[in-house]
Amino acid sequence: MTSVKVAVIGAAGRMGQVTCAAIEAAADLELVARVDRAGSVADASTAGAQVVVDFTVPDAVMDNVEQALAMGMHVVVGTSGFDTDRLAQVRAMTDAGPGLGVVVAPNFALGAVLLMRFAREAAAHFASVEIVETHHPDKVDAPSGTAVHTAQVIAAARAAAGVDAAPDDTTTALPGARGASVDGVPVHSVRLRGAVAHEEVVLGNAGEILTLRHDSLDRAGFMPGVLLAVREVSNRPGLTVGLEPLLGLPSAP
Repeated sequence: MTSVKVAVIGAAGRMGQVTCAAIEAAADLELVARVDRAGSVADASTAGAQVVVDFTVPDAVMDNVEQALAMGMHVVVGTSGFDTDRLAQVRAMTDAGPGLGVVVAPNFALGAVLLMRFAREAAAHFASVEIVETHHPDKVDAPSGTAVHTAQVIAAARAAAGVDAAPDDTTTALPGARGASVDGVPVHSVRLRGAVAHEEVVLGNAGEILTLRHDSLDRAGFMPGVLLAVREVSNRPGLTVGLEPLLGLPSAP
């Protein structure tokens, strides 16, 4: 069996280290390059990588994706910071490199993907919805990409169903007390030493509250999703957002 040759950019980081170990343990994958801050995307190409996995930082990821595609490599992205504009830029990059694929996943944990699906299904049936995300204090962005994506799919589902804006009579508040508004959905970010990645979606109606929660307790929990994306990206030319299509689930709107 021919192995897929993989390079990890951001290999010295927390996610990068775990990803490298998972790839090395997979019989059908071969880790050919570990690229850290002292290296470059060219190192991955020189090593013969077919797929590049990017776990870097929002300021670097767009250049990495562009360079990898220009060098003929598929890309799996776990770095945060992808809004609508950035996704459009990546889509344009893949259009310029026919046959190459990019998977951008807000979260690689299968439970987190299912949480977003469940939240999307429930959102049209509740008057109120808010999100609380908790991460370690070394995370550079807030809200997390997962929370932003969750809020976006919730807002889209509510808009499609014609649900009114959530009730909120707050007239006086300290800055940030009601969280960040993502398409009208409040998102609250908590940063705690000891946390990894956690998300709660809380939905409310008169007389009832539904709480959906996912906890990532170890970065190993992201690896099944990362490896799935690495194996499938070459079969999906263009841009794929989220793991839903790879799992046979309906794509988010």
